Amino acid sequence: MRRAFALILVLIVFAGLVGGLGWFQFIFKPQMIKGIISKMPQPVQTISVVEAKAEKWAPSVPAIGTLRAVAGVDIAPQVGGVIVAMNFDRGQDVQKGALLIQLDDSVEQADLRSNLATQKNADVSLDRQKGLIVGGNTAKATLDQAQATRDAAAAAVERSKALIAQKALTAPFSGRIGLRKGDIGQYVAPGTSVANLQQLDPIYADFPVPEQNLGVMKVGAELSLTVDAYPGRVFKGVIRAIDARVSSDTRNVLIRGETPNPDKILLPGMFANVSVSAGQVREVVTVPRTGVTFSLYGDTIFVVKPEAPEAGAAQAASAPGDQIMTVERRVVKVGDTREDRVAILEGLKAGETIASEGQLKLQSGMRVRVDNSTALPAPPSPRPKQ
Repeated sequence: MRRAFALILVLIVFAGLVGGLGWFQFIFKPQMIKGIISKMPQPVQTISVVEAKAEKWAPSVPAIGTLRAVAGVDIAPQVGGVIVAMNFDRGQDVQKGALLIQLDDSVEQADLRSNLATQKNADVSLDRQKGLIVGGNTAKATLDQAQATRDAAAAAVERSKALIAQKALTAPFSGRIGLRKGDIGQYVAPGTSVANLQQLDPIYADFPVPEQNLGVMKVGAELSLTVDAYPGRVFKGVIRAIDARVSSDTRNVLIRGETPNPDKILLPGMFANVSVSAGQVREVVTVPRTGVTFSLYGDTIFVVKPEAPEAGAAQAASAPGDQIMTVERRVVKVGDTREDRVAILEGLKAGETIASEGQLKLQSGMRVRVDNSTALPAPPSPRPKQ
């Protein structure tokens, strides 16, 4: 009996020790560590800051477009033949109606001369029959036969002229010739392209816009476009046409713009960054794009404020780099983006200071130190393309 009681007592003491150890390890110790950490001062993060600016921007709709020639064709013969002359150089500007390529038409020229002789004989026979019919010396059927023979001869002449014309390839409009795809002496089959002709001035820019922007798209509205080949240069134009339907796949509508191209440096097939003017100039608050954190849950910025407003002004005047500030996370409504700046439509006022770099390590209410010497350098100018 005493042994059983002693065993039970030992088990109770052992269970108490295990329970106490568990309570210390899993309840008391974590709470103690949490309390110690909470009492520790927050680390001061170093960030770069900028001031939000008030700028005047005209509302615009950005898009990515493709340049297209107002008129562009492949020069190809309707009939086969051997090239005997090419009257253009690569990249040459030609006028409408200029003879570009001549195919061998010696056989057709011979046929034309034969048909002309046949037509001349038919004309003489027809005139003779007309004289005889007046005097009643021939039948009406003979006159009709002579008329039909003459008409057939004239049709043969026209056919020969048409075949000869098909072997002389002329420019259907004024434009610039591209690279040659054939040489003198080469046989080309019907429909084989031997050169391409593009009308480059003016030039079209086709670009899609979402259907929600269709209301601000007007024929005659001004647009501007840039291309990678000529950085820093802006080409002005207008909207010429709006497609008659919205794509059911993309919910976009195709817009066609037109821009002058007197230097003919814009070429069909180029990609273009297009911006369509969508209203009057208005004042907006802008910040660098690096100052905005974009996410699916909303776009945010960190506004930097002095930790002690009553003493902040004096410190900022004497040693702004040593001043300790705090940050406040704000949800903002973002507007247009132009180059490296973003328009803030709601949530920020001009003159407020925001964190431009280092946002990933920030939380609302955190203490920070401003040091703009760590800011990223301005991006280098793009290198010229070879």
